[in-house]
Amino acid sequence: MKNLLTRTTIRKYADREVSNELLNRLLNEAARTQTMGNLQLYSVVITRSNEMKQRLAPAHFNQPMVTQAPVVLTICADFNRTSQWARCRKAEPGYDNFLSYQNAVTDALLYTQTLCNLMDEEGLGYCYLGTTVYQPQSIIDTLQLPRLVMPVATLTVGWPAEKPSLSDRLPLKSFVHNETYKDYTPSDIDTYYNYKEQLEENQHFVEINHKETLAQIFTDIRYTKHDNEVMSETFLETLKKQGFLN
Repeated sequence: MKNLLTRTTIRKYADREVSNELLNRLLNEAARTQTMGNLQLYSVVITRSNEMKQRLAPAHFNQPMVTQAPVVLTICADFNRTSQWARCRKAEPGYDNFLSYQNAVTDALLYTQTLCNLMDEEGLGYCYLGTTVYQPQSIIDTLQLPRLVMPVATLTVGWPAEKPSLSDRLPLKSFVHNETYKDYTPSDIDTYYNYKEQLEENQHFVEINHKETLAQIFTDIRYTKHDNEVMSETFLETLKKQGFLN
């Protein structure tokens, strides 16, 4: 069992099954999380077969844990089920719009975080894949997701086979604002980011990439303006195809 203050991302997993009984219990317990209108606007696709993991891997840039983890969970924002329910009960749904997508995303991510907390308590390891929103159409096609269903999070899950060190976090004062939002001065930025920037591994990262600052690693290499714009365009087009931008 892990404390939140010692939580780490696990990318290497033991050759040990995650039983259906355990997984289903955690998935069911996670459903007690908050949800808009008590509608539970999410669905979870469980992937265990090697064939399906191989098919999902390219959408996640072939990160090794996608095929090596015993279980891959794709959590989706889902207004399809609720819309189907409405039509079957003589009600006309109006959820083919961006606000509905936003509500479903919130539900799905709240569910995902609750599930992560429950897996921590069981000693399971997992990795949250931010790549889910980079190439969503590939995931949609592979998992055969219908209209009004959009993948928003992926978790690779298994029993840990590594003990990675804790990653750094910004201090509380850097992200908590009392009463109103207080914008950051250059002095604030110096104070809040000093620890991160002085870490030996981060300084090494800057050096080997021939950059001047750690911030340039993020703006020039990891999350560039060009990539963000291209993937935003792709994402919006996929939202339209899935019916959330009527």
